[in-house]
Amino acid sequence: MENVLRPLTVLGGSVLLTLAVGWATDLVLRRADLRHPEIPLWGLLRRCRLPLQLVLLTAMLRGSFRETGWRIFESYGTAIGRVLSLVLIGAGAWLVVRIVSAVVESAYARYASSTRDPARIRRVRTQVTLIVRIMTAVVVVVAVAAILLTFPDMRAVGTSMLASAGIIGIVAGVAAQSTLGNLFAGFQIAFGDMVRIGDTVVVDGEWGVVEEVTLTFLAVRTWDERRITMPVSYFTSKPFENWSRGGIQMTGTVFFQLDHTAPVPLMREKLHAILLECPSWDGRDWNLAVTDTTPTTMEVRAVVTAKDANDIWTARCAVREEMLAWLAEHHPYALPRIGMAPAAVLPGQSRGEPEPLPEPGRAPDPERSDRHPSGAGSREENTGRPRAD
Repeated sequence: MENVLRPLTVLGGSVLLTLAVGWATDLVLRRADLRHPEIPLWGLLRRCRLPLQLVLLTAMLRGSFRETGWRIFESYGTAIGRVLSLVLIGAGAWLVVRIVSAVVESAYARYASSTRDPARIRRVRTQVTLIVRIMTAVVVVVAVAAILLTFPDMRAVGTSMLASAGIIGIVAGVAAQSTLGNLFAGFQIAFGDMVRIGDTVVVDGEWGVVEEVTLTFLAVRTWDERRITMPVSYFTSKPFENWSRGGIQMTGTVFFQLDHTAPVPLMREKLHAILLECPSWDGRDWNLAVTDTTPTTMEVRAVVTAKDANDIWTARCAVREEMLAWLAEHHPYALPRIGMAPAAVLPGQSRGEPEPLPEPGRAPDPERSDRHPSGAGSREENTGRPRAD
């Protein structure tokens, strides 16, 4: 009877105690969250219930599994104890990562709720993301080191490696030069406020929004839903456009190539009417002016403003579309045209042979052509009357 009750008491008691502690901890955190809803930490800490229970159960089993009296535990006690130690180290690392993540996310949530500046919120969000990743990496490294130290053979290897730590450090530094460069570039981006999550950037001619920032790479989501993954060292070594730096409002331009007779004052009035009906226009500024001319056309530039990059694109497209439609309907003469006329043919010359050019400083002889420069026939041919011989 004792051989049955003892294992049940040891194993069952460990499980029941673990469940009781987990339930009590969750109950306390739930009540604290209800009493203080302005502090999100208590609700976030509830996610630590499972790793906490795993740590408690593994720790109690690690200290009491030999008390069960089972032969398998006595025969393989060393191996079972080592496995439980490894699980305890892994569960402890999991619990620490969950606690750090809850604390950092709680601090960010409180800051975001009390700050109305979107740029500062994105900056803190980028820093918080990298802090969590750094802490996770440190905890994982420490946990792996602790796991390796549980094996006696690994301790001997570690002692021999310490003897040649200088050479290994030099070799590792040279081999991981690019990785370490990206790592330090990630710190520079996070705390140097160069680029933040949610910023609109232009890199290598691609327009997109920063979607993810890690210690080694940065992901940019383009307007057509593509993801461009770039090393963070790119943003510390090459110039790039950050449209969200110093404010997200933008000014855009729309260019028109029109005929010289285009009604510019009427176009200016039409532009204002278009912007008044465009929800993407923020009302800050607008303008329309002739900026350049060529022998055949003139360049008209329309200037519009919007609150961000997405709205400026929409406003520019709307102005271009509606202005061209209005010109085609009410002022078609303002659209650019290409003038063409048939070439004059000399007597005794085939139509495919080019007409000889006149000598410099000398007017062409009108008697050498039986047609007017406009391509029309002679007066007698136009009127239909026969010519007098």
